[in-house]
Amino acid sequence: MNNPTGDKAPAAPTRHRNSGPGRLLIAVYGVFALAATARAAFQIGTKFAEAPLAYLLSAFAAGVYLLATVSLAMPGKRWFWISVGAVGLELVGVLTVGLFSLLDPAAFPSDTVWSLFGRGYGFVPLLLPVLGLWWLYLNRPGRVTQPTTERSSPPA
Repeated sequence: MNNPTGDKAPAAPTRHRNSGPGRLLIAVYGVFALAATARAAFQIGTKFAEAPLAYLLSAFAAGVYLLATVSLAMPGKRWFWISVGAVGLELVGVLTVGLFSLLDPAAFPSDTVWSLFGRGYGFVPLLLPVLGLWWLYLNRPGRVTQPTTERSSPPA
Protein backbone atom coordinates (compact mmCIF):
# COMPACT_ATOMS: atom_id res chain seq x y z
CA MET A 1 0.00 0.00 0.00
CA ASN A 2 1.33 3.44 -0.85
CA ASN A 3 1.22 6.46 1.36
CA PRO A 4 0.27 9.94 0.05
CA THR A 5 3.86 10.72 -0.99
CA GLY A 6 3.98 7.63 -3.20
CA ASP A 7 6.53 5.76 -1.10
CA LYS A 8 5.84 2.26 0.05
CA ALA A 9 4.73 2.11 3.66
CA PRO A 10 7.19 0.32 5.92
CA ALA A 11 6.14 -3.15 6.91
CA ALA A 12 4.69 -3.41 10.36
CA PRO A 13 7.22 -4.93 12.73
CA THR A 14 6.47 -8.55 13.44
CA ARG A 15 7.11 -10.05 16.83
CA HIS A 16 7.66 -13.75 17.09
CA ARG A 17 6.72 -15.78 20.12
CA ASN A 18 10.29 -17.06 20.40
CA SER A 19 11.86 -13.61 20.69
CA GLY A 20 12.15 -11.09 23.49
CA PRO A 21 10.39 -12.29 26.66
CA GLY A 22 9.46 -15.46 24.77
CA ARG A 23 13.09 -16.56 24.99
CA LEU A 24 12.95 -16.38 28.78
CA LEU A 25 9.71 -18.36 28.77
CA ILE A 26 11.32 -21.02 26.55
CA ALA A 27 14.36 -21.14 28.83
CA VAL A 28 12.21 -21.68 31.94
CA TYR A 29 10.26 -24.41 30.16
CA GLY A 30 13.58 -26.00 29.15
CA VAL A 31 14.81 -25.98 32.74
CA PHE A 32 11.56 -27.56 33.91
CA ALA A 33 11.75 -30.16 31.13
CA LEU A 34 15.26 -31.16 32.25
CA ALA A 35 14.42 -31.10 35.96
CA ALA A 36 11.20 -33.09 35.59
CA THR A 37 12.85 -35.62 33.26
CA ALA A 38 15.77 -36.17 35.61
CA ARG A 39 13.50 -36.43 38.64
CA ALA A 40 11.11 -38.87 36.95
CA ALA A 41 13.93 -41.03 35.59
CA PHE A 42 15.52 -41.26 39.03
CA GLN A 43 12.22 -41.98 40.80
CA ILE A 44 11.07 -44.58 38.28
CA GLY A 45 14.50 -46.21 38.16
CA THR A 46 15.08 -46.43 41.91
CA LYS A 47 11.78 -46.48 43.81
CA PHE A 48 8.89 -46.96 41.41
CA ALA A 49 7.01 -49.37 43.72
CA GLU A 50 6.74 -46.70 46.45
CA ALA A 51 4.52 -44.31 44.46
CA PRO A 52 3.92 -45.42 40.88
CA LEU A 53 1.15 -42.88 40.19
CA ALA A 54 3.23 -39.95 41.36
CA TYR A 55 6.30 -41.06 39.42
CA LEU A 56 4.34 -41.68 36.22
CA LEU A 57 2.75 -38.24 36.58
CA SER A 58 6.24 -36.76 36.95
CA ALA A 59 7.25 -38.47 33.70
CA PHE A 60 4.10 -37.21 32.00
CA ALA A 61 4.80 -33.67 33.23
CA ALA A 62 8.35 -33.96 31.86
CA GLY A 63 6.94 -34.87 28.44
CA VAL A 64 4.52 -31.94 28.52
CA TYR A 65 7.33 -29.53 29.47
CA LEU A 66 9.53 -30.91 26.70
CA LEU A 67 6.77 -30.52 24.10
CA ALA A 68 6.03 -26.99 25.32
CA THR A 69 9.71 -26.05 25.13
CA VAL A 70 10.13 -27.29 21.57
CA SER A 71 6.82 -25.94 20.29
CA LEU A 72 7.33 -22.48 21.79
CA ALA A 73 10.72 -22.27 20.10
CA MET A 74 9.46 -23.28 16.65
CA PRO A 75 7.92 -20.81 14.20
CA GLY A 76 4.69 -21.35 12.34
CA LYS A 77 0.99 -21.72 12.88
CA ARG A 78 1.07 -25.48 13.49
CA TRP A 79 3.70 -25.09 16.23
CA PHE A 80 1.67 -22.26 17.72
CA TRP A 81 -1.33 -24.57 18.15
CA ILE A 82 0.86 -27.35 19.51
CA SER A 83 2.15 -24.81 22.06
CA VAL A 84 -1.39 -23.86 23.02
CA GLY A 85 -2.24 -27.54 23.50
CA ALA A 86 0.89 -28.33 25.53
CA VAL A 87 0.66 -25.26 27.77
CA GLY A 88 -3.11 -25.73 28.17
CA LEU A 89 -2.57 -29.38 29.09
CA GLU A 90 0.03 -28.27 31.63
CA LEU A 91 -2.47 -25.88 33.22
CA VAL A 92 -5.14 -28.58 33.41
CA GLY A 93 -2.56 -31.01 34.81
CA VAL A 94 -1.26 -28.74 37.52
CA LEU A 95 -4.79 -27.75 38.57
CA THR A 96 -6.06 -31.35 38.56
CA VAL A 97 -3.05 -32.94 40.25
CA GLY A 98 -2.75 -30.00 42.63
CA LEU A 99 -6.35 -30.31 43.75
CA PHE A 100 -6.28 -34.11 43.90
CA SER A 101 -3.05 -34.11 45.94
CA LEU A 102 -4.60 -31.60 48.32
CA LEU A 103 -7.84 -33.56 48.76
CA ASP A 104 -6.26 -37.05 48.89
CA PRO A 105 -2.65 -36.80 50.11
CA ALA A 106 -2.48 -40.58 50.61
CA ALA A 107 -2.70 -41.03 46.83
CA PHE A 108 0.55 -39.05 46.51
CA PRO A 109 3.02 -40.45 49.05
CA SER A 110 5.74 -38.75 47.01
CA ASP A 111 5.52 -35.36 45.34
CA THR A 112 5.31 -34.69 41.63
CA VAL A 113 6.13 -31.44 39.87
CA TRP A 114 2.42 -30.60 39.96
CA SER A 115 1.63 -31.79 43.52
CA LEU A 116 -0.01 -29.14 45.67
CA PHE A 117 0.01 -26.83 42.65
CA GLY A 118 3.79 -26.97 42.34
CA ARG A 119 4.53 -26.02 45.93
CA GLY A 120 7.86 -27.86 45.83
CA TYR A 121 8.93 -25.63 42.94
CA GLY A 122 7.78 -22.33 44.41
CA PHE A 123 4.41 -22.54 42.61
CA VAL A 124 6.17 -21.83 39.31
CA PRO A 125 4.34 -24.80 37.71
CA LEU A 126 1.07 -22.99 38.45
CA LEU A 127 2.24 -19.59 37.21
CA LEU A 128 4.14 -20.82 34.14
CA PRO A 129 1.17 -22.00 32.04
CA VAL A 130 -0.78 -18.84 32.83
CA LEU A 131 2.13 -16.74 31.59
CA GLY A 132 2.61 -19.09 28.66
CA LEU A 133 -1.00 -18.85 27.52
CA TRP A 134 -0.92 -15.08 27.93
CA TRP A 135 2.26 -14.88 25.82
CA LEU A 136 0.72 -17.11 23.17
CA TYR A 137 -2.40 -14.94 23.11
CA LEU A 138 -0.29 -11.82 22.58
CA ASN A 139 1.66 -13.54 19.79
CA ARG A 140 -1.13 -15.45 18.09
CA PRO A 141 -0.97 -15.94 14.30
CA GLY A 142 -2.74 -13.24 12.34
CA ARG A 143 -2.64 -10.71 15.15
CA VAL A 144 -2.28 -7.28 13.63
CA THR A 145 0.26 -5.14 15.40
CA GLN A 146 -0.17 -1.42 15.17
CA PRO A 147 2.95 0.36 13.99
CA THR A 148 3.98 3.22 16.18
CA THR A 149 3.26 6.56 14.53
CA GLU A 150 4.16 10.03 15.54
CA ARG A 151 1.27 12.03 16.85
CA SER A 152 0.65 15.27 15.12
CA SER A 153 -0.15 18.29 17.18
CA PRO A 154 -3.82 19.21 17.41
CA PRO A 155 -5.10 21.76 14.93
CA ALA A 156 -4.75 25.32 16.11
